[in-house]
Amino acid sequence: MKNGIHPEDYRLVAFKDMSNEHTFVTKSTARTKEEIEIDGVKYPLIKLEISNTSHPFYTGKMKLVDSAGRIDKFMNKYKKHVKKEE
Repeated sequence: MKNGIHPEDYRLVAFKDMSNEHTFVTKSTARTKEEIEIDGVKYPLIKLEISNTSHPFYTGKMKLVDSAGRIDKFMNKYKKHVKKEE
């Protein structure tokens, strides 16, 4: 590996899968403002939409994704930028 190009500020961070509440702790340089307490120790918290415990490839189960809700959310957010056809 080349010297001086890799981050040096690794620390323990908790990652939480929001779809099934699975939490795991590993080293990371990811920044966050949220914290979580696990076994009396506070860790920075990164929220995930999907992890190996909820991904269909690893679980063998299909998961319903709310794509319509995502589209509606996007359209509401950017509706002032979209020209209306008359």
